[in-house]
Amino acid sequence: MKYRKLGNTGIEVSEIAFGAEFLVERPYEDTEELIKACEANGINFLDCWMSEPDVRSHLGRAIKNNRENWIIQGHIGSTWQNNQYVRTRDMDKVIPAFEDFMERFQIDTLDFGMIHYVDQIEDYNEIMEGPFIEYVRKLKKEGVIEHIGLSTHNPDIGLLAARNPEIELLMFSINPSYDMFGAMEDIEEYRRDDVYTDDLSSLNPQRAELYELCEENGTAITVMKGFAGGTLLSDETSPFGVSLTPVQCIHYALSQKGVSSIFVGVKNVEELEESLKYFDANESEKDYAEVLNNAPKHSFEGQCTYCGHCAPCTSEIDIAMVNKLFDLAKNQEKVPDSIQEHYNNLKYNASDCIACGDCEERCPFKVHIVDVMLDAQDLFGF
Repeated sequence: MKYRKLGNTGIEVSEIAFGAEFLVERPYEDTEELIKACEANGINFLDCWMSEPDVRSHLGRAIKNNRENWIIQGHIGSTWQNNQYVRTRDMDKVIPAFEDFMERFQIDTLDFGMIHYVDQIEDYNEIMEGPFIEYVRKLKKEGVIEHIGLSTHNPDIGLLAARNPEIELLMFSINPSYDMFGAMEDIEEYRRDDVYTDDLSSLNPQRAELYELCEENGTAITVMKGFAGGTLLSDETSPFGVSLTPVQCIHYALSQKGVSSIFVGVKNVEELEESLKYFDANESEKDYAEVLNNAPKHSFEGQCTYCGHCAPCTSEIDIAMVNKLFDLAKNQEKVPDSIQEHYNNLKYNASDCIACGDCEERCPFKVHIVDVMLDAQDLFGF
């Protein structure tokens, strides 16, 4: 197992973490078996958004003897009402639901109190201007939670959260299919076949900006939906018409700027072991770029996906970064000051390109990188 620091918190967590979303209506023994397998393989990070009482109780019981070895994300705003999960901002429901979480987990302090599932701007604003955030602040002041986090699928919300110094961790959905899209206020939109059109062929610049911002300011990113709910693991359901392996999806997520860890939702130890193969995989087995390049749907040819295959550059240019900044700025009326400043601060930029073409020979997507460097010089002024 390898470990990474969670942004500015300094906390070290396993690159692969345990997402406990598939433990509903399962006996305690199943939970215990998975927790023991996690511990045996060095996994020390756990997310529980599920509000079903037995899930919480089983997890609390399973980790009790090794609580000091676990970092836990627990969600505030996830409730159990009339025998079903309900996301709510009603404080009469939020407070007892969180107290129930702490009681069932048998803990006095939670590492990360997560503001649960915020995908609409109006919801974010109401949270940040009302009693919800006051309750979260109170929990932190009293030491009940150590850090504040937020979960979202919407990059608009992610950018707001990343600019908010109170929020130290962002749980965000990252995978090759979702990453083609900008802001959506309903996660179900990502799952519709008809939204995957021919002009979707690279990492959405808004998402690239989010990952870059989190990397710069130390807001940790933890990944959910790394397999796109399992759709990427099958030729029939993948929007690309070709499946990726769990290893390739994990590598994609962990390759993004700012990412510390990916939560894998698994039903049993066998599925967990499929994800853990990542650590023994060679570069060819991890390589998602070749798969996407040869996909029968949504060709990526000519589009930079910032995969880094072009490196190393003869002139030491961070080619992927120059491409990313160029993509962020090229469709704007004026280059945003933040992007210009980031470009200005690169040790080597497009003007250092000697047009040797070595990078183009390595690019799996046949991007005309030398031309991009020339265009970037024109756009950024040097």
